[in-house]
Amino acid sequence: MCLKRFLALCATLGLTAGCSMNSAIELLDPYRIDVRQGNYVSQEMIAQLKPGMTRDQVRYVLGTPLLVDTFRTDRWDYVYLFVPGKGEPQKRAISLYFENDLLARVEGDVAPPEDESGPAPQPPAANRVIEVPRPQGK
Repeated sequence: MCLKRFLALCATLGLTAGCSMNSAIELLDPYRIDVRQGNYVSQEMIAQLKPGMTRDQVRYVLGTPLLVDTFRTDRWDYVYLFVPGKGEPQKRAISLYFENDLLARVEGDVAPPEDESGPAPQPPAANRVIEVPRPQGK
């Protein structure tokens, strides 16, 4: 509707005044959707991870990993890509390493637990970590 009005205005004023179809298209900015791909992992979710957690506990907190290497079963990768309609894309990658099926360390785009401004914010009181009992005899 706006384009029709703009073109009608250009026709009324005359095309010699500098109005052309190309300039009309350049003035219009089409809507672009936000595209989200992968696993969204918030800082609160990362704060719930503790060394020694089982794979099931980690999966409950973070969800199923995007990448699991069949040849290196001791590593899970959570990758998230956000491409806004306008602006720069944002990528976040987090790798979790397991030793003897227990969480050993977390690497990637993780904020340190404490900085100069004080301790990191605590996760909400109702966390999503569950205690999975170990089988007897192990």
